[in-house]
Amino acid sequence: MRAPMPEPVKRNQRYMPGLDGLRAIAVLSVILFHLGFDWAPGGMLGVGVFFTLSGYLITDILLNQLNAHGRIKLGAFWLARARRLLPALFLMLAIVVAWVTIFGPAQPDQFRKGVVSAIFYVNNWQQIFADVSYFARFEAEGPLDHLWSLSVEEQFYILWPFLLLAGVKLVHERPLPSGVRPRLALLTIAGALASTILMAILYEPSFDPSRLYFGTDTRAGGLLFGAALAMVWPSRKLSRRIAPQARNTLDALGVAGLAIIALMIWRCGELSPFLYRGGFMILSLATVMVLMPLTHPACRLGTWLGVQPLRWVGVRSYGIYLWQTPIIVLTTPQGAGHEDSLTRSLLQVAAIFAIAALSWRFVEEPIRHGAIGRFFARRRAVGWKWETFAPPMRVAIVGMGIVLVIAAAGMAGLNSTSAEGNDIRAEQARAEGTTKPPPLTKAQAEDSTKSSCKAVVHIGDSTSEGLDNAEYLPIESQRIPARYAEVGVKEVHMEVTGATSIEERFEGNPNAQEVAAAWKAEGFKGCWVLALGTNEAANVAAGSTVTERERIEKMMTIIGDEPVLWVNVRSIVEAGDPYSKGNMEKWDEELVTACATYPNMRVYDWASDLKDEWFIEDGIHFTSPGYAARAELIANALAHAFPEKGETEGGSKNCVVS
Repeated sequence: MRAPMPEPVKRNQRYMPGLDGLRAIAVLSVILFHLGFDWAPGGMLGVGVFFTLSGYLITDILLNQLNAHGRIKLGAFWLARARRLLPALFLMLAIVVAWVTIFGPAQPDQFRKGVVSAIFYVNNWQQIFADVSYFARFEAEGPLDHLWSLSVEEQFYILWPFLLLAGVKLVHERPLPSGVRPRLALLTIAGALASTILMAILYEPSFDPSRLYFGTDTRAGGLLFGAALAMVWPSRKLSRRIAPQARNTLDALGVAGLAIIALMIWRCGELSPFLYRGGFMILSLATVMVLMPLTHPACRLGTWLGVQPLRWVGVRSYGIYLWQTPIIVLTTPQGAGHEDSLTRSLLQVAAIFAIAALSWRFVEEPIRHGAIGRFFARRRAVGWKWETFAPPMRVAIVGMGIVLVIAAAGMAGLNSTSAEGNDIRAEQARAEGTTKPPPLTKAQAEDSTKSSCKAVVHIGDSTSEGLDNAEYLPIESQRIPARYAEVGVKEVHMEVTGATSIEERFEGNPNAQEVAAAWKAEGFKGCWVLALGTNEAANVAAGSTVTERERIEKMMTIIGDEPVLWVNVRSIVEAGDPYSKGNMEKWDEELVTACATYPNMRVYDWASDLKDEWFIEDGIHFTSPGYAARAELIANALAHAFPEKGETEGGSKNCVVS
């Protein structure tokens, strides 16, 4: 998650090296998160650290101007921000668009909107209105998805000077000799609390929280807590002459803050309800605890965090942040396993640091220190003839010209596709082979029978989307309604939606409980096939407080005593991902355990029949042959679980059917 702060220190400001160390820690945690290391599930919280740091530094600059001149020089402030932020951003956008135009992968139409919204710093709202999910596992992360946080910060840069001036007038407060403005700080804290409360009110555990994660209104708290600190802890008014005990207390406070941040990065996944019910506020307050000694000239924590390696990363953290997502996304093959992940990750980190260093050396720093003005001054002196340009400048002009032409062509529509999510999976499924299913084993063929179920409601997630879809299975007789008919089912109701979960809702769609309750309310009588569990296992692994067993019990309570066939799950995703094979196995074990409690419940062991070659690249969804086999095998399992004649398989000692 996303948005390191650029270094805002000017020549007339006191340099605080510890802040670069904090920047380094924050941006490295973000990189670890995007690389998928399972021991840093909260790495995206580095963005929250940057928000609070940004709120402090920007407010410190603005209040210093206000105290010194009685006004804020808005033009100079915004020009400084533009010089610092825009060149590196525009360079990254041009190169990324050119790259995907030439090398791919093909990007959805949403990509162009992301480019435009990033230029105008409204990317977070564009993603909100487009219903982009930060947490959707099956929508591949885009190379520009991280720019939402830069938009939040830029909106803060634009609006905050006006709000700050309004606050100063509202409280009628002159700064104390120490520079402290207590009433203004209290007003700002009230705004931060309002943002925090808004997030908590809007948060619903069953809904995707991306709106809250992206929103300027719900993330403003982090910025405002930092701003409030600047009002009572102005960096230029802090004295080196403090008692040793006070210095030790401040350093200890900072170490405690770092420990809290580290603990949250280690323990808090992106879907953790704790984050949206005050966790982000705790992160901001922990960052405030760290900032107090880092900005105080008498404290030692700033020296400890200001060691050269961390300073090097921190100074370049803006460029590192800009490049980390596109490099990781564009150089990680879809569905790539973990057998080469460490080598790949090391190479990606090296590329991120190298490109960010080049950007800082040849783009960010020169422009920040007046390179554009010097360039035009020289052009006025020597003219614009080609021979007056130095050879390195000629190479740069030609190179950027080529990049811009390719990027413009890409934005015009080359190498793009409107296929997203479902369409991409269908395309991959068809590409993996014919739709002819493998033959049943001898035992499966001999066991084929008719089911006592004459009406079936099939509730499934995206792993069921190909069962009744002509794009996956062009031959109608291979689709699951036809397969159900073969075992005697007369009435089939398919309730299949991507990202369906028992507890969580996605993009306004009902969850599985609501679907089942609606059919019960309509008086449905018959059998139920529940092809759920993939999202359940992942959501629990990502931090949901609703356990696997509770999810199963909720569905069984709604359905009552009618026959239920659960289809278990499997993936070939490696450890470290919520959709990993290990998390799927935990869900399957819970299904079998729960089955002993419900005499009307059976579990089809799809995981044992599923072959690795039936997976597409994401390691979760299936090829067309896989869906063809899945349709036939689920129907046969229904007949085995609830046969038309004879005793039903299963019971407390044998719930699993095959």
